[in-house]
Amino acid sequence: MTSDTTTPRIAFLGLGIMGAGMAGRLLDGGFRVTVHNRSRERARALESKGARVAESPRAAASEADIVFSMVADDAASRATWDGEQGALAGVRAGSLVVECSTVTVRRVHELAEAAERVGCTFVDAPVTGSKMQAAAGELLFLVGADHRALARIRPALEAMGKTILHLGPVGSGALVKLINNFLCGVQAASLAEAIAVIERSSLDRDRAVQAIVNGSPGSPVMKTLAGRILADDFSPNFYLHLLAKDMGYAIAEGQSRGVPMSTASTALDLLRSAMAHGDGDRDMAAVVEQFRETVASR
Repeated sequence: MTSDTTTPRIAFLGLGIMGAGMAGRLLDGGFRVTVHNRSRERARALESKGARVAESPRAAASEADIVFSMVADDAASRATWDGEQGALAGVRAGSLVVECSTVTVRRVHELAEAAERVGCTFVDAPVTGSKMQAAAGELLFLVGADHRALARIRPALEAMGKTILHLGPVGSGALVKLINNFLCGVQAASLAEAIAVIERSSLDRDRAVQAIVNGSPGSPVMKTLAGRILADDFSPNFYLHLLAKDMGYAIAEGQSRGVPMSTASTALDLLRSAMAHGDGDRDMAAVVEQFRETVASR
């Protein structure tokens, strides 16, 4: 896509591990992008690529046709969209408001109602993938929206992702994302325990882990996490504390529908133990480290 006056003007709010890569892909795709982040330092690399930097979400949204948000949780979503300096205070009627963050279904519906009050259309579009997929434009978008809204944002989504799944009306994307991350969290916790057992045995660790991840239990997330654990590489692609947050949201969502979420609760206990161990700001693969310290201290 080449940049011209017909190209939608985009505001992108939140430049963390995922947001920075996503906004970068929009710039690479020729979109006119204004960015905002609480820490301006994170915006410098994008500014050098042609992004405008706004001092507030309100200022960023004021001239945008599409406003994307990619932040940590419900509280950060409210801080981004609501209030005097929030994006909804500045967005123009007729614009599209898109929440890509992993938030609760309740928050998605709150935001949809707030967008409607200011004359905007809301799209629920969380993503699966991590830092590398965001930077490479290989995310999977889980979209809750009507068909017309999706058609309007599809070119921007295609610049950031390789797959767009339209799951139904607003709220559908958020619910599937929480289910997705609940399953990832259970896999991460179970893999950590499996590797802990292997490391406390006489097995050749690397061979045993490869047998598991290349066998029936293997999945893309298992293989990625196993590789990072074997390499002792816990630089964050997806923060462990954010996975714990997502698990909590998923548990509450399941329980609201009469599902006890027992496996999720057990996995969350292990993630919280890892956070108490000091691993919350590391990659989610660091859930294994709590078991290794126990061995080392013997």
